[in-house]
Amino acid sequence: MSNIAEISDLAFGYGDRMILSDLNMTFPKGKVIAVMGISGSGKTTILRLLGGLITPQKGEVLIGGERLETMDTAKLYRQRRQMGMLFQHGALFTDLSVFDNVAFPLREQTDLPEELIHDLVLMKLDAVGLRSAAWLMPSEISGGMARRVALARTIALDPQLILYDEPFTGLDPISMGVTSNLIRRLNDVLQSTTVLVSHDVPETFAIADYVYFLSEGKILAQGTPAEMEQSTDPYVYQFVHAEMDGPVAFHYPGQPMAVDLGLEGTP
Repeated sequence: MSNIAEISDLAFGYGDRMILSDLNMTFPKGKVIAVMGISGSGKTTILRLLGGLITPQKGEVLIGGERLETMDTAKLYRQRRQMGMLFQHGALFTDLSVFDNVAFPLREQTDLPEELIHDLVLMKLDAVGLRSAAWLMPSEISGGMARRVALARTIALDPQLILYDEPFTGLDPISMGVTSNLIRRLNDVLQSTTVLVSHDVPETFAIADYVYFLSEGKILAQGTPAEMEQSTDPYVYQFVHAEMDGPVAFHYPGQPMAVDLGLEGTP
């Protein structure tokens, strides 16, 4: 099976502060790959690397077999036309209608006639169940609907690689279920590759083919959702089962409470 994207022996940081290290990941065609871990573990940084927004200090990012960091600007932009990105909170243009939000990448990246753009936008909105909301403004729709509009915009150009940054954040249970089902279904219909960054275990495990667990910028565990549910690794177990006690401490590291209260050494 061919890989749409690969990360090999990668390290990335800001100055002396390393964010990711010793990273090796593959993203096969047609699969939904989840990247999970607590906040600050480097998940979103992986999406930025795959999008060519940042470059690694070591290692390489391959998209379609080509090194992303060595592409010139024109080639990088052509490559990005094959990518779709769903931002954490949708990032719709508030002064554009639902229709115009979805039409935006088609108008910016293609020379298609407006009549064809009209039909394509309605088709994308129909795929997410919002064709009849085409002429509403973002302020007139719910948060869950806005996320679905953003998803329609993400797939407007039928991308080969779709990147999702915390797509379930802030959604009610019904909207969350609808969104997760759409992510899986659209991936299968488009035969694209999905990279899903999330910390929502049930929704992610329901649609993912493979999971990478990150901790402190390194891959701590990987496997299918079923394998991760059965994992005895303390970190994975704590994360998957939402345990309070485990490797991820509840209290921020510091000196004992008695020291802060000036009680140390008192009877």
